[in-house]
Amino acid sequence: MAPAWPYPRWIAHRGAGKLAPENTLAAFRVGASHGYRAFECDVKLSADGVPFLLHDETLQRTTNGHGMAARFSWSELSRFDAGSWHGRGFAGEPLPSLETISRYCLGNGFALNIEIKPTPGSEEQTGRIVAERAAVLWRNAPQPPLLSSFQPASLAAAMLAAPALPRALLLDALHPGWLPLARTLGCAAVVAAYSLIDIDVLTQIRDAGLRALVYTVNDPAEAERLALLAIDGFITDAVDRFSPGT
Repeated sequence: MAPAWPYPRWIAHRGAGKLAPENTLAAFRVGASHGYRAFECDVKLSADGVPFLLHDETLQRTTNGHGMAARFSWSELSRFDAGSWHGRGFAGEPLPSLETISRYCLGNGFALNIEIKPTPGSEEQTGRIVAERAAVLWRNAPQPPLLSSFQPASLAAAMLAAPALPRALLLDALHPGWLPLARTLGCAAVVAAYSLIDIDVLTQIRDAGLRALVYTVNDPAEAERLALLAIDGFITDAVDRFSPGT
């Protein structure tokens, strides 16, 4: 029997990353305005080891910067505009640090799923530093963040650095040995692409004592199918389409 799951069932992807610039404080605020109390975000490291929010390896899709994000110090990264690409109303929105997001979540009683998103070659370092920092930022908090990653090396480093923080293995395919890997990494959950989950896969996950979450569910028909399976968590972009109370 899996232990009680402390996180809300509905989780806003990258804040509310379709209605506002993804992975920014503005996106979290938009998600919160739609009633969401749990959020997912991507976290990587600056050149000087500061954990901050960004999905891509490069800056140009979601900021006015260019090049590999990991080559810039946090002082430099914090001055980029991460909002104008989405709309004039978000002009000047900065890239947030993990510390900034932690203050927002803790101050409002929100849950957080941190996807450890390392720049290639920094998997272990990113997993370690993100976990160490999260353990400090959420110390004594009643609800710790869930650390997830597609990268086993990042999760292994996080497990060594902050074993008390819950972890989840992200899956975009059912790779050979995926379930033993999740157990070896001491994971509390598997977070899979929603199309991978059926009753057989869900049974395997639950028989292993793990929770099952899915990403990125934006289609009501798929949400209904998965709800009938009693899935433990939905990560969605469609924060204006689904009520987080369901």
